[in-house]
Amino acid sequence: MVRRLRPVELDFVETAPLRLVFAAEVSAPADAVYRALAVETDAWPQWFTAVTRARATEGGREVRLRGGTRFEETVMAAEPDARYAYRVDVTNAPGPHALLEEWRLTPTATGTRVQWTFAAAGGAPFRLALRLGRPGFGRAFRDAVGALDRRLAVSGRATDR
Repeated sequence: MVRRLRPVELDFVETAPLRLVFAAEVSAPADAVYRALAVETDAWPQWFTAVTRARATEGGREVRLRGGTRFEETVMAAEPDARYAYRVDVTNAPGPHALLEEWRLTPTATGTRVQWTFAAAGGAPFRLALRLGRPGFGRAFRDAVGALDRRLAVSGRATDR
């Protein structure tokens, strides 16, 4: 079943009833990380194993996850080397009323600090499921960011400063 979610604005990343926030540092510079997040959409499945397909659309993206979950998203912020955020407009996942994800990039002395915020609203069972799933979200984030860092190092972009 396809469900249209409540449209939210960027401030939802701070005001959502449930926020999962994870951070890690990578050796790649912020411009390479941003390019991988916001420009090279089709390559997400190569480094984020939860994603089986991703493609850019007019103003957004279409994403499929393992298990068959699908999202139609609108890009809400595309600030080169700093922030990439998108709102889920349509999904087949049960439970959410609103979803927004934000990736913040902060240059460090040795690379980039990557922070991912998963902001959500939904009924009590959905919120409970996300709270219980927090360790899995964290592991998926760490694995994805680690794989992205290795991918950028192999391509030579981790040292393009």
